[in-house]
Amino acid sequence: GMDAQVSYGFHSERKKNPEKFKNQLSNQGTYAKLGLKQGWFAPSLTHSSSRNISQLAKVKIMKRPGGKWEELKIPSSIRSIICLNLPSFSGGFNPWGTPGTRKKQDRDLTAPYVDDGLIEVVGFRDAWHGLVLLAPNGHGTRLAQAHRIRFEFHKGAADHTFMRVDGEPWKQPLPSNDETVVVEISHLRQVTMLANGHCKSKSVEEPLTPSSHGHENDDSDSLEDEDEWKEGRKKFGAADTFKLPDEVDIAHLS
Repeated sequence: GMDAQVSYGFHSERKKNPEKFKNQLSNQGTYAKLGLKQGWFAPSLTHSSSRNISQLAKVKIMKRPGGKWEELKIPSSIRSIICLNLPSFSGGFNPWGTPGTRKKQDRDLTAPYVDDGLIEVVGFRDAWHGLVLLAPNGHGTRLAQAHRIRFEFHKGAADHTFMRVDGEPWKQPLPSNDETVVVEISHLRQVTMLANGHCKSKSVEEPLTPSSHGHENDDSDSLEDEDEWKEGRKKFGAADTFKLPDEVDIAHLS
């Protein structure tokens, strides 16, 4: 979506002029300028609705292993979709948050566990919508939780779109004839990762921490009319997202 487009623009500019990207402050300034230039802050004026996710692709999900593919209805205003396996995105933000009791019951949603075999699918309308992640209770529009997700691109108004995996963006060509381009995301296997003692990621085997309770009024898909779970400190990198297994003796690590 549009956030990947901005990321691709930043990546391309840095490859052309590496001398202009010497520190974090200048990098952030360049990123903001690209976002403004590409219309991420005012997409209704600069971004054709034909390039919204619902117009570019048919999105399907498989909720459980071996289940059936179901079409996921994407709101027409959504211009960016994020698929997550852990509660950390873009430097430690948690776009999914923690759904409240009513939302869990009505839509069968859960907290974002890293080992539950589910992918969290979150949508954003524009950069202003994305800025809600800076607020303690911020989250995007929760679209679904699924075991697998598939994007089916058909011939349409656009000849390409932008995607990003683990921070690496690319320009994805789209069909110019009757062919279909399919991008599917699913779980492959699990690996052991090193983490610090304050990681936000939780296992389905762990009881919820006290900070995860008491926020049962998170029953909206937008920050605009809710008061939801207050996130802890924002951290950066993988050390914020995984837990050290109990059987690992840290004294023998080098």
